[in-house]
Amino acid sequence: MLVALRQSVLILLCIGLPWAGAGMAERRQKGSARPLAIRITFPKPRLSAPCDGRLLLLISTDPSAEPRFQISEDLDTQQVFGMDVNHIEPGQVVTFDPLADGYPTLRLADIPPGEYYVQALFHRYETFRRSDGHVVKLPMDRGEGQQWNRAPGNLHSQPQRVRLDPRQGGTLALTLDQEIPPIPPPPDTKYIKHFKIRSELLSRFWGRPMELGACVLLPEGFDENPDLRYPLCVFHGHFPYTFDGFRETPPDPDLKPDYSKRFKLEGYNRIQQQAAYDFYKTWTSPDFPRLVIVEIQHANPYYDDSYAVNSANLGPYGDAIMRELIPEVEKRFRCIGQGWARFTYGGSTGGWEALAAQVFYPDDFNGCFAACPDPIDFRAYTTVNIYEDENAYTFNGPWKTVRRPGKRDYLGHLQSTIEQMHQLELALGSNGRSGGQWDIWQAVYSPVGPDGYPKPIWDRRTGVIDKSVAAYWREHYDLGDILRRNWKTLGPKLQGKLHIYCGDMDNYYLNNAVYLVEDFLKSTTDPPYQGEVQYGDRAEHCWNGDPTRPNALSRLRYNEMYVPKIIARMRATAPPGWTMRNGGWEFKP
Repeated sequence: MLVALRQSVLILLCIGLPWAGAGMAERRQKGSARPLAIRITFPKPRLSAPCDGRLLLLISTDPSAEPRFQISEDLDTQQVFGMDVNHIEPGQVVTFDPLADGYPTLRLADIPPGEYYVQALFHRYETFRRSDGHVVKLPMDRGEGQQWNRAPGNLHSQPQRVRLDPRQGGTLALTLDQEIPPIPPPPDTKYIKHFKIRSELLSRFWGRPMELGACVLLPEGFDENPDLRYPLCVFHGHFPYTFDGFRETPPDPDLKPDYSKRFKLEGYNRIQQQAAYDFYKTWTSPDFPRLVIVEIQHANPYYDDSYAVNSANLGPYGDAIMRELIPEVEKRFRCIGQGWARFTYGGSTGGWEALAAQVFYPDDFNGCFAACPDPIDFRAYTTVNIYEDENAYTFNGPWKTVRRPGKRDYLGHLQSTIEQMHQLELALGSNGRSGGQWDIWQAVYSPVGPDGYPKPIWDRRTGVIDKSVAAYWREHYDLGDILRRNWKTLGPKLQGKLHIYCGDMDNYYLNNAVYLVEDFLKSTTDPPYQGEVQYGDRAEHCWNGDPTRPNALSRLRYNEMYVPKIIARMRATAPPGWTMRNGGWEFKP
């Protein structure tokens, strides 16, 4: 009954829009209210040339922030609808499509009557003519790390407080008269340096200039000891504006304390600043080992991060990082530049990347520390087994269907289903262009589809899994399967190098894949892996192997907590002639 009623409302809404012609006139003759029409203007000079992109309609009940900053996968999310627009002309007025995909409410017709804060945003796309012959339209990163609500050059309207009632109709006019400004580059300091290089590998693939960036943390005494060389740690993770978690001054006494809903802590921003300052004091202390740490900027047209591997859809990011960027870092900052003196670590996305870099480039690193890694075995792609399950959205029995969970808290309370998380990304962008987590996994792991965009692992609307795509994922990116298939040749190169940490109540069920990889690593003896896998009791996402601190604090200490293990490994494996002096390293044949 409810489905039929919603369909009826949707039909009434659709036939009354300007393109419905006779239907609209007939409704007016009967004296009924005009259907709801939301008209969005692309004014001159904000739009100076024809443009393509994603037009978003944002609706909120919360006046505390702009609606564009209130869209999430959590229970307190506000509402978004999205539609593609192509070749928009300056000054054009677009009537928002009532059938546009929405989240969490699916259709505009189903918005309950009420007072709302409404905002429109235009996410710009560029046209790429790739070397594989495909022409695609995608949002290029503009220094913000692929954040549609903060991307410089995106247009948006001022939020308006209005009353909406799709059943009563009416007209709402919004004008995209605001433009997000450019982001200034971060300044260099004594300890933190920034640079970018043009990647020839990526530029050839994308058919336009593409860059890789580095945020480099230099050790104490770097300038004073020009004869010393240093090991390199690659700290993988999401897009860094500058080097994260390092602050050379005490916390700002005037900083207004915020509240972390995730950790239920008042003043978490102050806690973060204090942790960053504590790390600075540790980093510059007399007894702390001297290393160079780099965070990589590899935002791309699909996400804030490339996953640091070669990909059919993203291009050869793995080789570009390993063969173009890292050699340049090591050359500029006097790194040892050999595999025994190179380590990688990170959490979440960075955890997967750390393990993948170690597996795909086994001789180039002497150890990885993978915390709360994204799914490292696709038999547990969060809560989906992509090889055996038929549907990614539901558990199906003979009489019962249950929605698959996608996000939980540490007590197991459900925050979102997998289907809802995909509905969010579907609203933010078609063809895998949302900039969201599931879309980047698909872009990295999938073959290219006939239209030039990533071939879906499953149908976004039904959840039915494409087994041919699953087979491609297994062959190329299932780290657990790759280890099992190739251990006889990989194992000798990875002994003592694999360290994996995960909370056993990870919000995204990432511990399930870790269990599967652990089972293999601990059962194999030819050769034994000689690493470690550890779990945090009731620990949520971002647990990184520190059982002495709560997750809210341990997650702020990635850069210092693995150093003792790194130095111990280096001492045990250093080639003859290499010794430590003043915290750095020197070679004396």
